[in-house]
Amino acid sequence: MATKIVLASSSPRRLALLSQLGLTAEALAPDINESRHSRETPGRFARRMALSKAKAVDARLGGCDAVLVAADTVIALDDDIFGKPADADDAIRMLSSLSGREHSVFTAVAVGRIGGSFACKLAETRVWLRATTRAEREAYWQTGEPAGKAGGYAIQGIGAAFVERIEGNYPTVVGLPLFEMLTLLAAHGVVVPGAAENGNA
Repeated sequence: MATKIVLASSSPRRLALLSQLGLTAEALAPDINESRHSRETPGRFARRMALSKAKAVDARLGGCDAVLVAADTVIALDDDIFGKPADADDAIRMLSSLSGREHSVFTAVAVGRIGGSFACKLAETRVWLRATTRAEREAYWQTGEPAGKAGGYAIQGIGAAFVERIEGNYPTVVGLPLFEMLTLLAAHGVVVPGAAENGNA
């Protein structure tokens, strides 16, 4: 019998990445305080958020026999963190700041069995966006895609038109670092179909 997986997220992108690997998960949105601590680095913030999400959902599922996966993605320009835009002006401000510059995307993933402890790994991918005009940024907002996306863009959607190049792992930018997640899942006996055979080839 396959191990039940619970995803502590309401993100359809993360569910899609799991599905891409042949894994089925039940999604439950966590309710946590997402305020950043003073002097907290973007990487540490992402790790703390992923673990907080895992623990919040774990507390709701006491006694459930399942493996829980939680993740948090942070867009960082220097030491500034860009969250989800509050409105059009905020999204356009973010895209203006990222225009023609390199930024980092940190995604932390936490995995553990319900009622147990959680291990967490952090991945970073560097992203270069090409220079964009205000008209392009405003038109992009009108598509509806930037709303609800950290940094105000989605690399897996129309926002890919702004991406000049990346250095690192693409799924990290989408919101779930697959290599790191699979390493943690393997410790709980969850292996992607075909992975064992491929590893022995």
